[in-house]
Amino acid sequence: MHQTEPGILDPRIAVRRSTLADGRELIYFDDADTALPPERAIDARALDPRPATAEMRQDPLTGDWVSIAAARQNRVFLPPADADPLAPQTATNPSEIPSTYDVAVFENRSPSFGPELPDWSGSADAAASASALADVRTIGLERRLPSHGRCEVVCFSPEHEGSFGTQTVSRARTVIEAWAHRTAALSAMPGVQQVFPFENRGREIGVTLPHPHGQIYAYPYVTPRTERLLASVDAYGPTLQADLLERERSGGRVLIAGDHWTAYVPFAARWPIEVHLVPNRHVPDLAATDAAERDELARVYLRLLRGVDRLYDTPTPYIAAWHQAPVHEHRDDVRLTMQLTSPRRAADRLKYLAGSEAAMGAWIGDVPPEAQAAALRTAIEGVEL
Repeated sequence: MHQTEPGILDPRIAVRRSTLADGRELIYFDDADTALPPERAIDARALDPRPATAEMRQDPLTGDWVSIAAARQNRVFLPPADADPLAPQTATNPSEIPSTYDVAVFENRSPSFGPELPDWSGSADAAASASALADVRTIGLERRLPSHGRCEVVCFSPEHEGSFGTQTVSRARTVIEAWAHRTAALSAMPGVQQVFPFENRGREIGVTLPHPHGQIYAYPYVTPRTERLLASVDAYGPTLQADLLERERSGGRVLIAGDHWTAYVPFAARWPIEVHLVPNRHVPDLAATDAAERDELARVYLRLLRGVDRLYDTPTPYIAAWHQAPVHEHRDDVRLTMQLTSPRRAADRLKYLAGSEAAMGAWIGDVPPEAQAAALRTAIEGVEL
């Protein structure tokens, strides 16, 4: 039996570590029912040195930080199947992953954040974190800081096409273990203030690789979306998200009510399709979930995603965003929330962000949340796992 790593709650899921030719970390996560042998090939490619860590600049009008990551201009754009950079390597395809795999996680070749991390040696982690947060929240003119952090790619399958929703229950469970494992590991890195797993699906969203995969960003600041949530918590009180869930569970927009998870269309949904999936108990991030929660999540999440795809005859584009609590603050106030959003407002129509939304952040909803909830409930009822 393999040795279980911290953060892995299913002892049947093996974690196998490797290194790519340019020094980037590669980690394999084997399904509980894997048919793969434990051995993994070595990456024998000759690769250029990794790009330097990008620079981030502050917008003093909002306080937001913008990472200027020019290396991203060189990333792959809609390659043919035989040149898929996320498929296992072959003699004709020198891809990023040397061996076949179930789930694989590796450092992004063209990261928006990292690969460098700040040097916190000699300082207590809490004190260094507080000082760093105070620094990034200070407003000034032409402020620049290194884009410290880390960006990882999470491959859900070795297949060329698909998404999280096309995976088996066993594979979904493996990906959830990988998310939890990486959340814990990235949260422990110096300078990381928030960890964000997400999946972009569909060309309409801007996806440039059809391979079933997601990403994880480890930011050197608390993101603007979460800063707004913290302001709301300060205004309402620390029970904001608990009270919100209780209200939603007693209303008519609930899609799935499990023992451990609830999926619902929010009261003030911005997007034509918008769903929140939250744990029924307070959990700050995926690493804090227990085995029963992860088991149920694998099935609930697949039902939700497949239900969304049953709304229309063709797959629906979406962003699935796992909002997690900041690493060093407000752990008891911010609850883990998966926010799924899609611009699809009809079979052949998309919602585009124009003047009011894009310029002013003043949203106009196209579909009543209650109507969308009713349609999604019907679609989910027909899902079989």
